[in-house]
This record gives sequence, structure tokens and C-alpha cells, in this order.
Amino acid sequence: MPISSEFINRDLSWLTFNERVLAQAEDGGVPLLERVKFLAIFSSNLDEFFMKRVGLLKLRMAGRGGAEKTTHEGITLGGLRHEIRERVEGLQARQASVWRDALIPALAEAGIRIRKHNDLTESQRSDIDAWFDANVFPILTPLAVDPSHRFPFISNLSENFGLLVASPGSSRRAFARVKIPSVVPRFVPLVNDEEEAHEFLALDDLIEHNLSRLFPGLEIQAIAPFRVTRSAALDDEEDDDDDVMERVEDELRRRRFADAVRIEASPRASDDVLQFVVTQLGLDDIDVYTRAGPLEYQDLHAIASLPRPDLRETPWRPVVPVDLRNLATVEEMRRAADGGLPRGDSDTPTSTIFDAIREGDILLHHPYESFEASVERFVSEAADDPDVVAIKQTIYRTSPDSPFVRSLIRAAENGKNVACLVELRARFDEQRNVAYARQLEHAGVHVAYGVVGLKTHCKCSLVVRREHNEGASGIRAYAHIGTGNYHPKTAQLYTDLGLLTADPALTGDVVKIFNTLTGHASDQDYEKLLVAPGGMRPAFERMIDREIEHARAGRPARIVAKMNQLEDRALTRRLYEASAAGVEVRLIVRGFCCLRPGVGGLSENIRVRSVIGRFLEHSRIYHFANGASDPEEGEFYIGSADWMYRNLNNRVEATTPVEDRDARRRLTHILDVLWRDRRNAWEITGDGGHTRLEPDDSAEIGTPEASGTFASLMADIQA
Repeated sequence: MPISSEFINRDLSWLTFNERVLAQAEDGGVPLLERVKFLAIFSSNLDEFFMKRVGLLKLRMAGRGGAEKTTHEGITLGGLRHEIRERVEGLQARQASVWRDALIPALAEAGIRIRKHNDLTESQRSDIDAWFDANVFPILTPLAVDPSHRFPFISNLSENFGLLVASPGSSRRAFARVKIPSVVPRFVPLVNDEEEAHEFLALDDLIEHNLSRLFPGLEIQAIAPFRVTRSAALDDEEDDDDDVMERVEDELRRRRFADAVRIEASPRASDDVLQFVVTQLGLDDIDVYTRAGPLEYQDLHAIASLPRPDLRETPWRPVVPVDLRNLATVEEMRRAADGGLPRGDSDTPTSTIFDAIREGDILLHHPYESFEASVERFVSEAADDPDVVAIKQTIYRTSPDSPFVRSLIRAAENGKNVACLVELRARFDEQRNVAYARQLEHAGVHVAYGVVGLKTHCKCSLVVRREHNEGASGIRAYAHIGTGNYHPKTAQLYTDLGLLTADPALTGDVVKIFNTLTGHASDQDYEKLLVAPGGMRPAFERMIDREIEHARAGRPARIVAKMNQLEDRALTRRLYEASAAGVEVRLIVRGFCCLRPGVGGLSENIRVRSVIGRFLEHSRIYHFANGASDPEEGEFYIGSADWMYRNLNNRVEATTPVEDRDARRRLTHILDVLWRDRRNAWEITGDGGHTRLEPDDSAEIGTPEASGTFASLMADIQA
């Protein structure tokens, strides 16, 4: 990568990020089953990278200019493709090494053994073969290729055996394919004599030892276990379709049959078989990745989920936010609504979540604080509250059997005006969101699919309530504005922030967002929220420019920002200008970062860190000193948008100011802890690389310098 370039290549930076994920699997200080989990996550990340980024790269190479077309960093697309391959091969070699040399022996020592079919006892072999006959053999379907049988369709991310079979004594060989079924556990438990031990046989090993039974009368002369990845790159030129639902359903159909972009194979795979498959799929040699270890490392999630609490992190139970701890239980609320308790009686905890929000804005930090007791309750209580007249919510990603969908349906059944923006184009969640949209519509919810040409990525909920105060009645709105999805499961695994507010300016802005999403309003004038596209980019640019003016005038000037990734070139250049003017810039970027920090004459005053630890750092926080020396002063924002071109230009995003002093103090502390982390933190370097920080052995246990972000924030919130 040319150091003369202003930017680090996005795809190469992403691979560097995934190297940090792999490092968690290599880290002997991480509990054993957590290391196994990180090995699976590394592979899952890589799958998505090939589906999206390599798929897009191959599309661009097929266009005008081909492989000689250059990126913004001055790299040819052909050169980038080769660089990606070289890096991925190196990472996968490390992955195989840590699995073979570190994790398998450590698991065995802990009583978790993954056996080979050839090493089983006679009793175990007899039991497992009987299990195979009953549970696997009837599912397997050998598919031959000959003049009367076409090459079979190989589905995305499927695990397969390719074979060459022939009649005894014949030189004519035929290709056959056997798909490893996805409905059978990938690691089959074995009976053993040790009470505490767990023994498994990999499903592909079991099938391979029984393949000959699928081809009676034939000889299997060559075998190649392989796995195919297909493109999920989209042609964004079609975003102007009138019927979004129809377009998404069509895209799902097309994606299933999309071009292959990669084939992974075992090192022992037959070259003849593999080359036949490569040719049939229209791939090149550069698309073939031979690697050791499991054919599908994501199968290791089954091992990582074993009931061995001694081999994983101590479970974290989110606490109820302080401001919500004295609310009535759901049962008490129902009794109060039925007249069993006087609502608001000082001797009974029957205040609602809306009473708490009226007392002042409530900043939420998940998963340290309970998502269920705050955000889920906000929507659920609104669905049952007789004083609530309307509920509106955006859904980008949510869980199967989502409590939010259930609450919205219940609210509609209770006669409330309910509107939901379901983003059908959330990558890899399209099918689930289409189903949810139809389910909501069937229940009477007003469902919208967003603004044509834009993805709706903002995380907003709005509750409109009829209230009675001192004999007068009126309407009051309440809102939740967050950094993460309305997804209860990821809310336990990702760090995210949210703001519950009754501030009329903020709720009024959220009303305008929903008017834009469900109606035909445009060019809204927002009072406090930064909303993309339109207002967010110029607002951030003005705030960066203001810091530059403060620095030049000798006043305190500081930018501290936390995000998932940084790619937007215009904002990056403005940060370079801020650095040149003397503004201190601290960036905490978990994923890829296209900005080059610490480069003389370009970015001397910019430092970038990445934290990869127990939770996925997903929250976005933006702080601008605005002339204030106190780190708790100035301006703070949280929201759904990273500093990427797509977030600022092609998505509906919302970022809210945080004005409550206690909330600003908490945000300052979160940023400080992340920056001080020396257990799970990496310093990003100007050449696109990174350096892992070492824990401070002299620091007190529980501090970020010694124990990392989680231990420090956990101790704070428990206190």
C-alpha cells in the first residue's frame, strides 16, 4: 500500500480488523471456550467479507477498466485482489495453527475431545454407525454428473464432498457431489466412560467414512471436501424501484443463484476433483483457498456453547438502570390499570416508565444495563397503557420471535395508532424482515418500507400519550434514540447506548423523522437531532471547523469520537486539517479505518485505537470540546451513524445531542476507559497496521490499564 496516499484501503484495513478478532482466539488469557468462539467469529466475518467486498470487487473488475482500474489509494483492482488473497492465506494459516496446536490440546485437557472415526473404540464405532443409519443416511443425496445429469447447484456456504467414482476395473470416472446436510448437528456426541468428559465426532468425518455406501458397486477414487461462497454484492443502481418489497424478494431469489466468489478446500482434497468444481463454477485459481482445520469453522459455535461455565467468562447479568429501579412491576401495572392499586400512590411502586422519563433524560448503556428493563419495557408498556394513543418504531434488525413485533401487534389490537418502518434491505436479514412486515400489516400496523433510494438505519421509537395534569389534559411525546438495533439478543453481546427522553425538541424531531419515513415529507428542519442524509454531514463539518478555529485562537480544541468504522474521505480530510491546526483528535474505531494517524505533515495530532474484547463495541459517541477545557463540557452526541459515506449520504440516520450533565459525565468516563484500555486495545498505525498494547502490570486490578474495558465498566456500574 503506497504510504504517499492519504487513505488506507478499506478492504485491507478490514482484514487488519479481523486479525484483531483472530488474536482473541490466540490469546491465552481469554477463557478457552471464548477463544473457540472467536475462532468461529473470525470465519463468519471472513465469509461476509467475501460475499460483500470480494463480490463487489469482482463486479468492478468485470466493468470498464477491469483489473487495471485503480482505487482511491492508487492500487489497481487486480493488485488489491492479490493482496487480499495473500493476507487471507496468512490469516487462515494462523487460524489453523491455533486450532491444531493450541485449542485442540487445551480442549482435550479440559475433557472436551474431538475424535477421529479411525480412533473410536469398537463400541463407539458401532453406536455412531447405528446413529448414522437412523439420522443421516436417509437424508444424503448423491448427485452424479454425466450426459443425463447436469452439474448440481452448490448453495452458498454449503459443505460438500466432491468425488470421482468408477466401476471396478474401468478407466471412466464420473463426478458426484454429496452435500453435508445442514439439519444434523455438525459435532455428534459420543458415548464415553468419563462422567465429566465431552467427546464428539465431526459430522463430515462420519459421512466420509460411509460414503461408499452411497455408491454400491462403484469405487471412490478421489475425494475433495469443499465449501463455496457466493456473492452478495448488490447493484445499487436498482434502488429506485417503486415496489421495495418486490425488489427485495427478487434480490433474495437472485442472491441464491449469485456467482461464486470463493471455494475453500481441505489440503487433502483431490486436485482433479477440485479443478473440475472450480471450472464448473467459473472460478479462477486465485479464488481457491486451501486451508487446514474444520471445513466450516463456524461449526465450532457448538463446542463454544457447551455447558462448561468454568471455561468461559463469568456470566454478566445486566443491571436495571438506576432511574428505572423503582418502577412498578408488570403485574402491579396491570392491577393498577384494573383498579386494584391507586396509580401513583406514594406507598406503592406504581409509577410508569413515562413518569421516570419526565423526571429527566435517561442515558442507557447496554449490555451493562438491562435492555429488557428499559427499551423493551418502553415499547411493551406503551402497548398496554390506556393513555397511549400512538406508537411508532423503526426496525432494521431484530431477533426471531421479536418482543418488539409482539408489542406493536398487541398495541394495534388494543386500538392504538401503530406505525413501523421495517427496513427490508438490511443485508442478510431481508427474508426475516419481509416476514415481519407482512405479520405486522396483517395485525393492522401501518407498515412503511422507508424512503426510495435510502436505507433506514436510524434507531428510533416514539410514544404519544394523553396525559392529565392538574385538571388539564394534553398530548406528550416520549422517544428512544439509540445506537444499536432493537434486537434483544445482540443487546446482550454488543455495547450500545440509548437515550430515553421527553424533551419536546427531541421528540418533535423524531415526529418529523417518522413523517419523512411514512409520508412524503422532505427537507425537514430539525431543531436538535442531526439527521442524514442532509443535515448530519454539514453539522459534523461545522463542528470540526469550529474546533479548528478554537485551536488557531489558542483555546482548548479537542475531538474524541468512537465509531465502528471510519471511511468517509471528506470528513477524513477535515480531520487532517484539524490536526494541522493543532486540534487533539482521539478516535476509537473498532473496525476498518481509512484515516492514516500519526503521519508527519498529515496527521501528527491524530491517534486511533481499536478495542476488541468481551463485547462487540458498537456504540457511536462524538465529542467536541468547543473551547472548553473540562472534558465533561462541550458537546456530546450519540447515534446510529458511523463516519462512512453510506451513513452520511445514502441512509436515514439519527444522532442526538446528550445535554444532561450526569449523562455527559458518563459518556466522558466511557470514552476515557476505552482509551485507557491496555488489555484489549490496539494502536492503529499510519501504514495501515496495528500494534497491540500491553497491560500495565503495576496498575490496580479492575482498571482498564490492567484488566480492560469490561472489568472497569462492570465495577463502575455495580458500584
